[in-house]
Amino acid sequence: MSTNTSFPPHGDLEHAASYIRLPEEHDSGESPADHSRLFKGVTGILLSMILVASLVAVILTTGPPAPAGVLNFDLSESVPSASVLPEIRVPPSRGVAQGVSEKGSGTIPDYPWTNAMLSWQRTAFHFQPQKNWMNDPNGPLYHMGWYHLFYQYNPDSAVWGNITWGHAVSRDLIHWLYLPIAMVPDRWFDWNGVWTGSATLLSDGQIVMLYTGYTDNYVQVQNLANPANLSDPLLLDWVKYNKNPVLFPPAGIAFKDFRDPTTAWLVNDGKWRIAIGSKTANTGITLVYQTTNFTSFELLDGVMHAVPGTGMWECVDFYPISTTGMNGLDTSFDGPGIKHVLKASLDDEKKDFYAIGTYDPKTDTWTPDNPELDVGVGLRVDYGKYYASKSFYDQHKKRRVLWGWIGETDSEFDDILKGWASVQTIPRSVVFDKRTGSNILQWPVEEVESLRLSSTEFRGVKLAPGSVVPLNVTSANQLDIIATFEVDQAALEANLEADVGYNCSTSGAISRGALGPFGLLVIADASLSEFTPVYFYIAKDIDGGYATFLCSDEMRSSRASDVNKKVYGGMVPVLDGEKLSMRILVDHSIVESFAQGGRTVVTSRVYPTRAIYGAARAFLFNNATGVSVTASVKLWKMDSANIHDFPLVQDVVASI
Repeated sequence: MSTNTSFPPHGDLEHAASYIRLPEEHDSGESPADHSRLFKGVTGILLSMILVASLVAVILTTGPPAPAGVLNFDLSESVPSASVLPEIRVPPSRGVAQGVSEKGSGTIPDYPWTNAMLSWQRTAFHFQPQKNWMNDPNGPLYHMGWYHLFYQYNPDSAVWGNITWGHAVSRDLIHWLYLPIAMVPDRWFDWNGVWTGSATLLSDGQIVMLYTGYTDNYVQVQNLANPANLSDPLLLDWVKYNKNPVLFPPAGIAFKDFRDPTTAWLVNDGKWRIAIGSKTANTGITLVYQTTNFTSFELLDGVMHAVPGTGMWECVDFYPISTTGMNGLDTSFDGPGIKHVLKASLDDEKKDFYAIGTYDPKTDTWTPDNPELDVGVGLRVDYGKYYASKSFYDQHKKRRVLWGWIGETDSEFDDILKGWASVQTIPRSVVFDKRTGSNILQWPVEEVESLRLSSTEFRGVKLAPGSVVPLNVTSANQLDIIATFEVDQAALEANLEADVGYNCSTSGAISRGALGPFGLLVIADASLSEFTPVYFYIAKDIDGGYATFLCSDEMRSSRASDVNKKVYGGMVPVLDGEKLSMRILVDHSIVESFAQGGRTVVTSRVYPTRAIYGAARAFLFNNATGVSVTASVKLWKMDSANIHDFPLVQDVVASI
C-alpha cells in the first residue's frame, strides 16, 4: 500500500459532526490412531477435494448509521490521573515453571462477566480453536493446494497443559477447517508435551518435521516426525521416528534450555543446517547443527549468534530476505542481494525481537548490520501482545508468511469461564524495507481483503487540538481501516517544545504533548466509557529532530478490573515527504495496527464490557495541544471467515 493514498470526497465530515475536546489530564480521574481408521489413501484425497466447496462466507449484519453529535465524554470512572500508568496486579506467571504460558491462576472472578460479554470476545476472522488453550504456531507449510497450520493445543482445558499439536488447513490462509489432532504426547520422548517445531520441504517432495519433546524426565529433546502418506493433501497422519530423540541437550546446556528447532536450510556443502535456541548464563544463543539425513546431527563449533543479557532464546526463526525484490525467499536461498533475519522470542520478557544481518555459510555465523539493533536489544517484530512467531516460505505465491500468538491478559478463571484462550494473528507477508534499509515490512496477507464488505470514506477531516469526531459507522466490531494524517507543517516547525525520552508505555492517549497524540479510537461505545486509542505521537528532540511513535492504549479499553491494561508501542521510521499512515484490523477483542506500510506493528488484546455488538463505534481524535491534523480515512466492514469443524466421513458420504 502506498503511504500517499488519496481518497475521493465523501461528504463534509468537518461540518457534519460536532467537535468535543478531550479532557485535560487533571479532569480524569482425538489421537492419530483414532482418526487413521477413518481416513486412508484415496479417501483423504477425495475428502480434500470435497472440502474445498465448504469454505463459504458468512455475511455480516449491519445496523443504521450512528448519529453525529456531541458525546458525553466522561472518563472520570475509568482513567487514572497519573501520566505514568499503573500496572494491574495479576497472579504470578506460570511461564518459567510450566513452559510458554503467561497466564496467571486466578481462582475467583473480579468482574461480573456475562455470557454475552464473553461470547463477543471470540474473533470473527482470526484463527482460533473451537475451544480450549492454544499457543505457538508450529511447522506451517503449503502442500497440494492446502496451507497447513499446526499449533500448540490443550484438548482438555482452557489453560496451558497436556500440549499436543492441533491442526487446521486452508486454501487461502483466511478460511480454515479444523482437522483431528496431528500429534499427542504418547511416547517417553514427548510425554510431557509435543512442543514447538518446524517443517522442512525437501527437493524430492518429502516433508520433515522436527519438534521439541518434553520427556518423561523433564528434558527438552528434539524429535523427528514425517507424514504417513504424502499423497494425502490433508496430511492427517504423522509418524514419529522410532529412534527419537535425534538430539539431546549438549554439554553445558541445561536440560530445560534447549528447544524449538528452525526450518532447515541447505548449504553449498550439501548438508542441511538447523538452529536451536538456548542460553548460557544470561546470554541468549543460537546453536547450529548440520545433518544429511535428519536422523543424525553434528553440533557445529561455536554459536551462530549470542547476545549477553537477553536470557533464554526460544522459537528462533532464521530466513533470507531480498534487498532488491519484493518476493519472499526459500529458507535455503543465498547469494547477492540477500540479507538474513534472525529472530528470537525472549523467554524472560515474552517479547519477539529481530535483527537484519549477514550470514556466513562457511563459518555458520550471523552478524547484525547494526549492533545497536541486535536481537533482544533493538527492533521488535510486534510491540504489543505478541509472541512465539513463526514464518514459512509459501512456494505457491512466492512469499514469506509470518504468524504470531496473541495471548490472553485476563485471569485463568475468566478463560475457563469462556472456554478458550488465545488467538493467532492474521498471517503477514514479510519483505525488506528498501526505503529505510534497516527493518522489515509486515503486512496482512492479501487474502484478508476478500472479507471486505461495504466501505465508507472520509476525506480531509480537520482535527483541531483536543478534538474528537465520530465516524459514521455502526457495529464497528469487524473493520479494516486505512488512515493517513497530515500535520500542520507551519505549527510543526514553529513548535519549540522538546519531548525527550517519550515512550508509549509510560504515557497514554490522555497525556497531551504539543505534537500528539492523534489517531483513532476503536472498539469504543458512544459515550466513550470504553475505547482503545491507536495513535501517532511526534516527539521533538533537543537538536530539533523528530521521532514518531505508534501506540495502542488499552487503559480505557475495559471497565473490568481483572484484566491487564497497558500502553504498547514503538518508534516508527518516517522518511521525508511521507504522510503518516496506519492500517488497523479490528476483530472484536483483537486490534492489529500497522504503521508506515508495516515498519512498526502493534497488537492489542482487549476485553470491553460495553463497546460490544451494536454498541461498538469508531472515532478520530487529536489530543495534541499545539498542532492541527488533517485525516483521511477509508474503512471496510469485514465479513466473518468461515472457520468450522472438520466433517466426519458419514457427513461427506451423505453429501456425494
